[in-house]
Amino acid sequence: MQTFLDRTFLETPEGREADRILRSCVHCGFCNATCPTYQLLGDERDGPRGRIYLIKQMLENGKATRETQLHLDRCLTCRSCETTCPSGVEYHRLLEIGRAEVERRVERPLSERIQRAGLLHTVPEPGRLGPLLSLARVMKPFLPSGIAEAVPADGPKLDTWPAGGHARKVLLLQGCIQSVTHPQINAATARVLDRLGVEAIPAGGCCGTLAQHLSAGEKAREAVRRNIDAWWPLFEAGAEAVILTATGCAPAVQDYGRLMENEAGYAERAARLSAVAMDISAYLEQQDLSVLGTPGEALGPVAFHSPCSLQHGLKSPGKVEALLAGLGFELTAVPDSHLCCGSAGTYSILQRDLSQQLLKNKVRALESGRPELIATANIGCLAHIQGGTGLVVKHWIELLD
Repeated sequence: MQTFLDRTFLETPEGREADRILRSCVHCGFCNATCPTYQLLGDERDGPRGRIYLIKQMLENGKATRETQLHLDRCLTCRSCETTCPSGVEYHRLLEIGRAEVERRVERPLSERIQRAGLLHTVPEPGRLGPLLSLARVMKPFLPSGIAEAVPADGPKLDTWPAGGHARKVLLLQGCIQSVTHPQINAATARVLDRLGVEAIPAGGCCGTLAQHLSAGEKAREAVRRNIDAWWPLFEAGAEAVILTATGCAPAVQDYGRLMENEAGYAERAARLSAVAMDISAYLEQQDLSVLGTPGEALGPVAFHSPCSLQHGLKSPGKVEALLAGLGFELTAVPDSHLCCGSAGTYSILQRDLSQQLLKNKVRALESGRPELIATANIGCLAHIQGGTGLVVKHWIELLD
């Protein structure tokens, strides 16, 4: 694709990156075939190719409108288009750059600014999010239906963490939402690792991806700096990996090296931590799992929802399914398994109507094989899908515990 980006912008690192990505696009349109929002809306501007053109026009003529913002907001950042693209266009990075530029040029309505600020200052902060969720549960009958449906029905389930003491150690990211609503997921992970002779050391902190999605780049970098400062002593003490049980977090932590490459005092540490960061499925794939036996034989059919972050962000389609099959689980077929469930971080709140349409389609596909329960690999997907089905939804690692 030929480009004529604004000269001043082109002289910035973001400008050069955007120019490189734009030039790699051959505007073939294959991406639209797997784009969830294009399939729902049928509008070229709500598919990857159209959004690329919108970003290109803005970066060339310096103009952005509320309409530009709307179509970029509607993107799920599921990255399905990247898996489909024959030219390897790094769409998610172009979208990050484009959204940040739109935020600079177009002022949002006050209601949207308040909503986004509220999410940014509560969700990544467990100390604030926990009390707010407790209050929301009490007030649930009086809340608007859209908000009430997003409030978890039950409080967090307290669970035991193994004593540890193994020579092999890993850092296990606790996360923000997951540590408040489903702490049992990481506790189960720690117990599974304990059986494999590996000690899981809790590592606090939000990965920063929520701030990235809300175009709050400096807020995201602040989270990264805090994490690096907190994790580094533990890593130096002998941890062999940084393990993540939310696939939405894993690509973000693996990207720390790029994000901090120009920050003195952080670049080297960020690169080293990124290099050893991995989803729990990738870590278990390297271990001898015979000690776990075949726990799947005690369960009925399971439908596995593979999150977009696992399939397209981590580029690991089929990895968890193969692992579960090897442990004796019977997995049902899930039609259109490449499509997003509609959770997508804050998308289910900020783009509720589209999110609910995607959720209904996903639940229909997951339930079509008549499973006894649904498993997934990301806390956002878990909570979102649970709101649309009567079946129990769990993180797959809990099935191994």
